[in-house]
Amino acid sequence: MAKQENKTISGFSKLNKRGKIKWIVENFFKEPEAVMNELMSYWHINDEKQKILDEISENTISNFHLPYGVAPNFVIDQRAFAVPMVIEESSVVAAASSSAKYWMERGGFSTEVISTVKIGHIHFYTSGSVQLLRSVFAQLKASLMTEVKALTTNMNKRGGGILDIELLDFSELEPDYYQLRVKFETCDSMGANFINSVLEQFASSFVRFCKTNDVVRSTLGDIEVVMSILSNYTPECIVRSEVSCPISDLGKYPGGLSAEDFAKRFYKAVRIAQIDPYRAVTHNKGIFNGIDAVVLATGNDFRAIEAGGHAYAARDGQYRGLSQCTIDGGQFRFWLEIPLAVGTVGGLTNIHPVARRSIELLGHPSARQLMSIIASVGLAQNFAALRSLVTTGIQKGHMRMHLVNILRQFEATEKEIKQTLVYFKDKVVSFSAVRDYLNLLRDKML
Repeated sequence: MAKQENKTISGFSKLNKRGKIKWIVENFFKEPEAVMNELMSYWHINDEKQKILDEISENTISNFHLPYGVAPNFVIDQRAFAVPMVIEESSVVAAASSSAKYWMERGGFSTEVISTVKIGHIHFYTSGSVQLLRSVFAQLKASLMTEVKALTTNMNKRGGGILDIELLDFSELEPDYYQLRVKFETCDSMGANFINSVLEQFASSFVRFCKTNDVVRSTLGDIEVVMSILSNYTPECIVRSEVSCPISDLGKYPGGLSAEDFAKRFYKAVRIAQIDPYRAVTHNKGIFNGIDAVVLATGNDFRAIEAGGHAYAARDGQYRGLSQCTIDGGQFRFWLEIPLAVGTVGGLTNIHPVARRSIELLGHPSARQLMSIIASVGLAQNFAALRSLVTTGIQKGHMRMHLVNILRQFEATEKEIKQTLVYFKDKVVSFSAVRDYLNLLRDKML
């Protein structure tokens, strides 16, 4: 049996960056020197800025670049924005920009932040009765609030803090399992570190209270706190963005499709995403194409946003599309309601140099304003996708936006790219069609 190469290492995190790269390229690549030079070529030319990027994560050896684009002409609550978007797919920025311009001419996007409550839990087990705990729960809450004053003072000054504490009983689903559910307002910060710090202090204080309170101690038994952690499901941190106009203002579409027919087809496309989970997943993925791009550009947590959004889409037990549409009384209305826990101060938003510029580009919005902007971009992206689907089909515009990327895969020259773009101006783009045309061009050059 052939001897297995040893590709493990002890103390990797203690190596400096060059040492990490050297070990990686020598053990995993066929051309270590070339790969090392390539990875180092993506380092920032400014050492101080590179140091900031290195310290954001762990075991960093290089930078992974994504395009930073801008979608102009977003009119949201009667204010114009040029929205930063970080995404690898060019058609997303193009679609958002197209939608923004379309709705700019029809009154723009209207938004409402419905609530901004965030939630965390202390998950605990006890074999004793919690009935007595309920009887002294007001006393427990007061004790917990007193013991976290040092953590909450600054947040309270900004108008945030702890809103409520509840005792939840899950023992019918899991024997002896209960929760303390805590609601928070974190103002302009996403608040993850604040929430988790408060919860961990609460957990210690809670156990101590139960051990020292004469009423509870003898009946509750031992308490095992399993974990204390925020929830990324934030169904009480909700924003709505919508667009509307008279159906007659929707315009005409290819193939002689009237505004009325377009509205009906668009409505049906939205309804299908409410009925069929298979379609709903793709429908919502398109919404998150827009949302994630702005969340990334502003240094917020797109993974948390997606997890919470998808959970919200299944809140009634079936996964559904996140957007809604009505056509009533000659009026077209299209809207999106989604949980968005984001921040504009603290965390990566303040650390990452380009994220700071994104916040500046947006006019230094509050967290509530950023919620409105992000939701509007998600709605714009969804509108653009559905408009294509029910008229020309998604591939015509989608593949055209990918034409240059396809040409790059074929290592086309600048001259070949220019000729191919002209040739496909009025033709359907496909991978094979581009390949065949390039081969034809190259044959002529021989």
